[in-house]
Amino acid sequence: MSVIRKITLDLSPLRRFPSFRLVFTARLVSLFGIGLLMVAVPVQVYGLTGSAVHLAAVATTSGACVFAGTLTGGLLADRFDRRRVILTARSAAGVGFLLLTLNALLPEPLLWPIYALAAWDGLAAGISASTLTTLVPTLVDRDDLPATGALLSLTADLSAMISPAVGGVLIAAWGVGANYAAAAVATAFTAYGVSRLPPYPPASAAARESPARAIASGLAFAVRHRTVRSVLLAGFATMLLSGPVVLLPALVETRLGGGEATLGLLYSAPAVGAVLGSLTSGWIAGARRPGMALLAAMLAMGLAVLGTGLSVTAVLAFLALTGYGCGRVLTDILRFTLLQRNTPDEIRGRMSSLWQAQVVAAAAVGSMAAGLLAEAFGPATALVWYGAAAALLVLVLAAFLTPLRERGDQPAHLS
Repeated sequence: MSVIRKITLDLSPLRRFPSFRLVFTARLVSLFGIGLLMVAVPVQVYGLTGSAVHLAAVATTSGACVFAGTLTGGLLADRFDRRRVILTARSAAGVGFLLLTLNALLPEPLLWPIYALAAWDGLAAGISASTLTTLVPTLVDRDDLPATGALLSLTADLSAMISPAVGGVLIAAWGVGANYAAAAVATAFTAYGVSRLPPYPPASAAARESPARAIASGLAFAVRHRTVRSVLLAGFATMLLSGPVVLLPALVETRLGGGEATLGLLYSAPAVGAVLGSLTSGWIAGARRPGMALLAAMLAMGLAVLGTGLSVTAVLAFLALTGYGCGRVLTDILRFTLLQRNTPDEIRGRMSSLWQAQVVAAAAVGSMAAGLLAEAFGPATALVWYGAAAALLVLVLAAFLTPLRERGDQPAHLS
């Protein structure tokens, strides 16, 4: 029984820290609402235009603004009250969702507001996400960071598994306007939950810095601190590992067969693995060398991609992709833990935004790498080469990023 307790997800932060419980609930509801948009926006855009180019353009617009908002949010979190930043961003997003609802209810919905509001909501989402990541470590004890990181990852994975299916049902019953309205309601609930938190003002020194100086001091800290620098460098490698899903349609068509049903199952496999990884991440809190655990999880991701390329049946590919999802979420939890443990609060927002930006950009960077390999070698061979090269890269990083092989944390201070 004690072994089971050591490996299963520690839920005690939800019980012991009421403020974290509020944030967890608000984030879960917010991500559920955002997941509804992931179905509604492409359905509406394609219905209006019949164009895959417009689908890609709206997604790119939103993604670029999420990335910009993520970096902006980290700077704001170190300069202003963090509760107020989140409230402002989520309120702005809620207004955007209401405007999308009104546009959807028009006799002839317009396309340009969808582009404009995709940018608006993407910026707001990025700001609130990175600010919330900055706020969470101040709500719990230092030893609870692995569990809180796992709980935050679990909210994202659960919403990714559930909300698209619910979104499809809502669209079938009442149209895309119902999804936008539900997202607005979810955002209002999120804002209410965050409003019940006490203020979390920034450190006085951080608030006095000019934006340019704040950015420079953040980058200087990231370069100077051995552990933080190593975690961020490992994050760039993880970004390159984040692209195998883009090759699944071609893999099903050329090797596995089974059509759309098989493809749907394979798409769900990484999310299944991520949920399993979060639920069994309790061991991270007691890991004596979390940096080594991070490298091992990254290596598992690479080997899982290689295994997907070698799979000759859908069952084997599903198992490999489940392992990939598990490795991916463990890298996220371990990077979050290492980064937050080694970052002083007055600069936490900027470091959190760099970590969050890597998470946001990972799919785009990895998909591009995987797509280029697939053009040259075909999907199955590309996955084999991709996974093998990724595993080799992790071994090289293990040799050079010595702080990740050490026990304990480097003291978190600015000077």
